[in-house]
Amino acid sequence: MKHPLFLCGPTASGKSSLALAIAEALDGEIVNGDAFQLYDAIPTLTAAPSAEEMATCPHHLYGVLSPTQPCDAMRYREMALPVIAEIQSRGRLPIVVGGSGLYLKFLSHGPSPVPSGDPELRANLDTRTLDDLVDEFTRLDPVEAARTDLANRRFVTRALEICLLSGQPCSSLRDKWKTRQAEIDSELAGIFIQRQRGDLRERIGIRTRQMLTSGAIEEVAALDAPEHGLAKAIGVAQIRSHVEGAIDLQTCEDDITTATRQYAKRQETWFRRETWLKQVDWAPEAPPPLDAALKAVSNRL
Repeated sequence: MKHPLFLCGPTASGKSSLALAIAEALDGEIVNGDAFQLYDAIPTLTAAPSAEEMATCPHHLYGVLSPTQPCDAMRYREMALPVIAEIQSRGRLPIVVGGSGLYLKFLSHGPSPVPSGDPELRANLDTRTLDDLVDEFTRLDPVEAARTDLANRRFVTRALEICLLSGQPCSSLRDKWKTRQAEIDSELAGIFIQRQRGDLRERIGIRTRQMLTSGAIEEVAALDAPEHGLAKAIGVAQIRSHVEGAIDLQTCEDDITTATRQYAKRQETWFRRETWLKQVDWAPEAPPPLDAALKAVSNRL
């Protein structure tokens, strides 16, 4: 069974073209790892692979949700795992391609065992003094208390909340999860594309302009009322403002370009923290760095 290959990178870095080259070289099939490319309504705005690209090798989980269907990282994991298993069952390589860090993290490592917040418990904790919270926290979990800024009410409240909801010390849960993540890291194969800052900024500007002249405005105008996660896609709010006459086309383009560049910077920060991902540099105007990508993960595949 072939382990999946994760191909990550900021928006407009060239993930799709490199994925196609890898798929051809390694007998692979591409699995979407982008939160908004899951939706069928805005393929131009989300830079989903073209029909020509999809025809070169099998692509999975592109355009499979309608705008009214909610999705989060856990649901994405539940959708992607059987697709990956089916590809593996045929002896082919699943290549997970995307830039949605949290979705990819849930798929690669699974959800954290740390419980999410409970509104009723949080409301109760918020009525108590910080000294009272610190006293209970220190009693339940002295290890975590010793490494927590006890003057920070938010940190104390969250750690105490974890203790109370799980019935275990927060430190135990976090330490076990950290150890498990390191074990998973050692088994994963993944790369992230690194572009020079100026090159990526220029690529984002060019792509934004192309989107607006190639159907993105019409896609957004056709939406009744974006719901759930789709409304958060960069470009939806800006184009709606333009369609409604609140801003002109140039302002719309500038706003989308700026928001996309800011998002790309956050993506780069996320992927650099994932030390199991191997960086592959891609020079301006150069073809997809296939050899460098294959070399980076040769000992994991």
